[in-house]
Amino acid sequence: MASVLRHSAKFTSGISSSLAACARNGTACAFPCHAFRHRNSSTSSKIRVDLDSSTGVAVMTLQGPPVNSMCMDFLTDFAISMEKLELDKNCRGLILTSAVPKVFSAGLDIMEMYGKGPEHATVFWRAVQEMWFKLYSSNMVTIAAVNGSSPAGGCLLALSSDYRIMADNPRYVIGLNEAQVGIVAPFWLKDNMVQTLGHRQTEKSLQLAQLYSAPDALKIGLVDKLVPEEKVLSTATETMAKWFSIPDHSRQITKSMMRKQTIDKFLSNRETDINNFANFVTKDSIQKSLGTYLAKLKKKKA
Repeated sequence: MASVLRHSAKFTSGISSSLAACARNGTACAFPCHAFRHRNSSTSSKIRVDLDSSTGVAVMTLQGPPVNSMCMDFLTDFAISMEKLELDKNCRGLILTSAVPKVFSAGLDIMEMYGKGPEHATVFWRAVQEMWFKLYSSNMVTIAAVNGSSPAGGCLLALSSDYRIMADNPRYVIGLNEAQVGIVAPFWLKDNMVQTLGHRQTEKSLQLAQLYSAPDALKIGLVDKLVPEEKVLSTATETMAKWFSIPDHSRQITKSMMRKQTIDKFLSNRETDINNFANFVTKDSIQKSLGTYLAKLKKKKA
């Protein structure tokens, strides 16, 4: 991806009901056909992208019911969509939102980590890394229009964006609750959260696997603004205009400077992180923990 951030870097899971649905539907899906119907729109089984060339704003809508879980086909399609938008000179900004009622994204598909060997874990984690890296290092203005609960990987998408708008509904939650499932947030996502919340708040959030209600998320700075649910997308569009008022080159260079340290650290330790994840998630104790968690979710749903 030809962007200021990537160039400079070279040298300068979820609420119980949501994850229960993932467990029921958690088999790995076939890779989708990413067919472009016309220049400004693309669709797949998991993601729809609409680009308004007149405004320069693309809307990426997550549409993988029941909970927009991040299986391999989702991750692959996300990366393809980001790559195409990054290379499109007509696109200056990206809004992320969901077409699934009450859920932004429930995060990583646990079934991609349960009962799989090291080879699959390696491929899966590289795809997870790529999703974060493409969004975090994007040259575009990125705004998360969080119109539902956003645990774990859903929170990753929000944290990686430049600005976060969330529906003002106390039943919707957001946070990195990986520890509750028996896994650990990677160092690069931890660093991303520290930049947003500060070290002490992040330490508590990660160790306690905390999910914050929308009002509490606003209080600690995990989201930037709360609006009525029906106004989340329109507010994101209005907010984009404010970001567009700044010249692209100066905003992009500033973003690059602010995120360079995290990006450089990630690039230097990427392969080690993949190996560590593959070794960790395939341990008998971790597999047992994931299996126990899935069983509890299924029992609770039943």
